[in-house]
Amino acid sequence: MLRIFKTYRPLQVARYVKSYFRGRIFIVGIGGFEFDSGRLLPPKSADLKALNVLTEVNREIQTLSVVV
Repeated sequence: MLRIFKTYRPLQVARYVKSYFRGRIFIVGIGGFEFDSGRLLPPKSADLKALNVLTEVNREIQTLSVVV
């Protein structure tokens, strides 16, 4: 299942990743990601922008886990 996000909103992406647990997403302007076990996995390309998005979304997922 592939979800395409037209705008990058870390909290929205984090909620999607946490709720579906495994799959793929694509963020327009940033790139594609895979997620497993409710966490984003590192992208195949070592793009600095993509890595920053990865850490930010995983941080949001961790925050959601603590709050709930």
